[in-house]
Amino acid sequence: MTRIPRTRRARTSLTVLAGATIAAGLLATTIAPASADKGAPSRAPKPTVVLVHGAFADSTSWNGVTKRLRHDGYPVVAVANPLRSLSGDSAYLKDVLAGIDGPVVLAGHSYGGSVISNAATGNKNVKALVYLAAFLPEKGESAADLAGKFPGSTLGDALRPVPFTNADGSEGTDLYIQNDKFRHQFAADVPRNKTDLMAVTQRPVTNAALAEGAAEPAWKTIPSWVLVATQDRNIPAKAQEFMAERAGAHTTEVRASHAVSVSQPGKVTDVIEDAARSVR
Repeated sequence: MTRIPRTRRARTSLTVLAGATIAAGLLATTIAPASADKGAPSRAPKPTVVLVHGAFADSTSWNGVTKRLRHDGYPVVAVANPLRSLSGDSAYLKDVLAGIDGPVVLAGHSYGGSVISNAATGNKNVKALVYLAAFLPEKGESAADLAGKFPGSTLGDALRPVPFTNADGSEGTDLYIQNDKFRHQFAADVPRNKTDLMAVTQRPVTNAALAEGAAEPAWKTIPSWVLVATQDRNIPAKAQEFMAERAGAHTTEVRASHAVSVSQPGKVTDVIEDAARSVR
């Protein structure tokens, strides 16, 4: 009989043990995830939040809100609203929405509320509408009609009309807020160093866009959330409350100017995420 030296026997035993350990590890790796995942709920992706600014603003007005939403894991699209006509702006937003997969929470500020009301009608991906110091027009109503429905708006006296020529040769009118009146009228609770920049970078809206009647509104069939800005000088709080009640919306109030997405981004984010949590 051939005798195996003790050191060689020890080495052979270690090799066998190591091989068995590796095999067991591979087996555990193959089996463990399946058993660990068994019965665990699948985590659905969060809905995309689409933000639509209104008149006298641009998509940077959502920066504070966007930062918070992204931190909380929400995909965000901040749309550049053309502010040319309600029907044209709504058609543009419909095209933006058509390029987004999965459920959408659609939020609009000011005139952007009219745009989202038009654009979301018939879109099955839009699961919730959020209106932030915004218009919720009924069919045929214009932003101008609703702003004047209750006393309190001082926007008319703060506007500066600027004529322009359309591509087809017809005449139009752009509306700006006068720079020296911008902070008081639009964003009284925002620091002056910021409102000075907002005033000179404001996007004008056409008079025609504010006067155009709305189509059949999406808030009749899609759940809605409203944030009422109680210190709003563009859309009186009474008008915002009236529209919210008419739509049967979940309503929250905040002491803020019309520029609520800039002055109160945390409150705005809370309302949007409340709407987003309703999406299944």
